[in-house]
This record gives sequence, C-alpha cells and structure tokens, in this order.
Amino acid sequence: MAEPIRVLVTGAAGQIAYSLLYSIAKGDVFGKDQPIILILLDIPPMLPVLDGVVMELQDCALPILKEVIPTDKVEVAFKDIDAAILVGSMPRKEGMERKDLLKANVAIFKTQGAALDKYAKKTVKVVVVGNPANTNCLIASKSAPSIPKENFSCLTRLDHNRACSQVAMRCGVSSDQVKNVIIWGNHSSTQYPDVHHAKVNLQGAETEAYQAIKDDAWLRGDFISTVQQRGAAVIKARKLSSAMSAAKAICDHMRDIWFGTKEGEFVSMGVYASGNSYNIPEDLIYSFPVQIKNKTWKVVDGLPINDFSRAKMDATAAELVEERDTALDFLSQ
Repeated sequence: MAEPIRVLVTGAAGQIAYSLLYSIAKGDVFGKDQPIILILLDIPPMLPVLDGVVMELQDCALPILKEVIPTDKVEVAFKDIDAAILVGSMPRKEGMERKDLLKANVAIFKTQGAALDKYAKKTVKVVVVGNPANTNCLIASKSAPSIPKENFSCLTRLDHNRACSQVAMRCGVSSDQVKNVIIWGNHSSTQYPDVHHAKVNLQGAETEAYQAIKDDAWLRGDFISTVQQRGAAVIKARKLSSAMSAAKAICDHMRDIWFGTKEGEFVSMGVYASGNSYNIPEDLIYSFPVQIKNKTWKVVDGLPINDFSRAKMDATAAELVEERDTALDFLSQ
C-alpha cells in the first residue's frame, strides 16, 4: 500500500467540513487505495466539537483512514502536509462592511500562509474555500513565498457545478451531459457564468449550449443571475449556507488537481492570472477555464470572447482589483 498522505482541513468543526470529511476519508478524492492522515484545525473554543467529529470518523471504520489529528495549533496542523483545504474563515456578520470582513480574513490567511511557508511540503496543493475566497487565496500565497504560486487555487467549482446543473435542467438531460461551462472572475455576485463555449450532449450529438437551449434572453439574463445569487437563495431557504454542495465541489476540485481533467474538457478554478491571454490584470486570483495534467493546471487560452462576455469579465476583474488593493493595504499594516 502507498505511503499515507497528510491532508489538512481548516474550519474542521464547521458544517462544510462535516459534509466533506467523510468523502475524503473514504477515498472519493485522493483514491480508494491512498491511505490518509487527516489533520483537523479549528479555533480553541471549537475543540470539544472537533473531538465529536474525530469520534464519528473513527466510528465510520474506514480502511484508508490511518489517523485523525484534531488541533488548534498551526505548527501541528501544517506540518509536512500534502494537501490543504482552507475552509475556515471569518463569516460576514449582519451589518458588517466588506472592508471589515477583508481585514479579519487578511489576518487569518496571512497566518495560514506563513504556516504553509514554514511547515508544509513545498509540493503542497492548497485550495481556499473560505470567503472572500479569491482574495484570501492571494493573501495566503503572498504569505508563503517559498511555495509556488501555481500550487494555490480557490474554489469556484460550486459555481461551475451550479451553472452545469441549470443548463442540464433546462435541456432535460443529466448534468454529466453538459461540459465546458466557465466561471470567470470572482466567487461573488459579480462572477460571470459563461456558456458560449459549453456543449450539451443531446441524444448522442454534441450541440452548442446556445443551440441546445434556444433562449438567448434566458442565457444572458436569468441563467446568469440565478448562478450568481444561488448561495444567497440557499441561505434564504435553509437559514444556513451551502454545505453539501460546497463539500461536493471541493471534492471535485481537489480530485481534478490530483488526477487531472478529462481529455477535451475544462473546469473552472480560481488561479493566478499571470500570463493569461484574456487581458485580465496579472496579480489576481481569478477564475478561468483550466485543464489539469500531472497535478499542474493550465489556463485554456485563446477562446473567442464577444463584447457581452468581455464586459462581464472586466467587471468582475475590477471588483477583484479593488479587493486586492484593500487587502494588501491591511497586509502591509
């Protein structure tokens, strides 16, 4: 059997982690024959809850789960890890300005970036889930200068899955018959879900999404706003944020990093914008279509972009530039 890999989940006593940990521990992400040591990090008041999570993981009696380590100490959590899933962040409280939220999260992700830099393997793959995910990911990466920028990504797969599902429902097919939707930009309500390059398999024939749906007004209107506002809609209905679907998206994202994307398909992921062909400012974590091979992502370059898409892509980039500049101000204080 292979050597165990060390996988860290932060915010491990929270509800997303509760939906996520079982899937990781049973082999859905890193493979059914890959032994795992799970490290669970949370803040000191959450340690009793974490003990309960550890008991449940033990009680699942999962063959590849070799050890579970609960901790509130970064030097324990980040030591020699192979993968980091950074779920924990400061959530937005009622009446809280986005600026205050950024300030609180800069402090968290500066600490975690420094811990990655000091304790983790240099090959560690880091996915940031905690919001504002793109900017938190940027801060973590800047705080871990010895780890390649390419090793950092943020989660826009939930938005990608939401977009796939909306198209699939509209066409009356299952979601695996839809491919190559794109989420551009920020994991926020300015993100741009784009189906200009998407394909739908209709009775065995691949059809352009616009052809398959035959409703341009919907695709340029309600479809986009539904995907953009879906998180808020779930909160309104459940009185809690998306957990099950977020956990599934994290699994999809990390599994694709580990095993690669299918031939001819791309997925959405927030990654460093350096050297992109879409005129997106360089020093951002921006969601692009990517293909992954040998644990290395590559932005799908050269897709034709019409004026409608261009305006949407630029608007979400502008929001990210503003977030970044605010966050870097706090970082330098």
